[in-house]
Amino acid sequence: MKKVSIIIPAYNEEETLPLLYERLKKLMDSIDNYEFEILFINDGSKDKTLEIIKMLRAQDKRINYVNLSRNFGKEIAMIAGLDYAIGDCVVFMDADLQDPPELISEFLKYWEQGYDDVYARRKSRKGETWLKKFTSKMYYNVLQHLTKVPIQKDTGDFRLLDKRCVNALKKLRETQRNSKSMFSWIGYNKKEVLYDRDPRIAGKTKWNYKGLVDLAIDGITSFSTGPLRLSTYIAIPTFILLFIYTIYVILKCLTLHVMVEAFQATILLILFFSGIQILLFGIIGEYLGRIFNETKNRPLYFVDEYNDNKETNE
Repeated sequence: MKKVSIIIPAYNEEETLPLLYERLKKLMDSIDNYEFEILFINDGSKDKTLEIIKMLRAQDKRINYVNLSRNFGKEIAMIAGLDYAIGDCVVFMDADLQDPPELISEFLKYWEQGYDDVYARRKSRKGETWLKKFTSKMYYNVLQHLTKVPIQKDTGDFRLLDKRCVNALKKLRETQRNSKSMFSWIGYNKKEVLYDRDPRIAGKTKWNYKGLVDLAIDGITSFSTGPLRLSTYIAIPTFILLFIYTIYVILKCLTLHVMVEAFQATILLILFFSGIQILLFGIIGEYLGRIFNETKNRPLYFVDEYNDNKETNE
């Protein structure tokens, strides 16, 4: 019998976990031709999340958990889930029940048909502001134009991955991670499933706009050197405009006998080129920072315990 690992990163989700388990239990009990594992990744929660997970595990041995030594962030929690999952396939989902667990049965149907990556694409996003929807759309457009890898729009982490996708992702150990881009980068046979995303069932979202901007920057810089080419794209038209402007100033002086205020032209040129330099230094700095982080070659995470067993990290 094939085994399915449902990986759920959790950070301060004490309000949602009982509701999430009830729906997952109904799903698992209704499907008798698979074995299931619910693998919670407790990402340094400061509330009673870990206690509730342990209580649920005492009731249902299909529940396993990995307790990280501190909060490493959702992206690291996801790779930790892949490292510890024991299923023939894995399903990623959030703990907030915005993604319906009942859709997993449809994922499994397509998996049995030979698809390696069955991902859920949102038809609608209830409970999200207009600004968040707009910025998400713009991000995917920018990412698609900068990378040579086809990126699935309006998708999150809610998906089923075959074992060979899992093995491929486990080989990608960079510290600046963007799983959404990685899912596209590894390739394999993909299948889209449309669904309506529900509002968060309880609690507050752990993402703010700063975190979303950081995630967007990671996604662009991790899979594209396109921003580095901005220096070329900006430099060429800049020098063309500068050349035209210089010719204009010379002709104006010769034909109209008008003196150009030198300090005005100087100030404008200084401000213009200073702005370009600051922009380009910022882009280069992003890539240098990522090189710096990767060369340290630190472990992605440390585990405090796995199913009540303390980890030594030896």
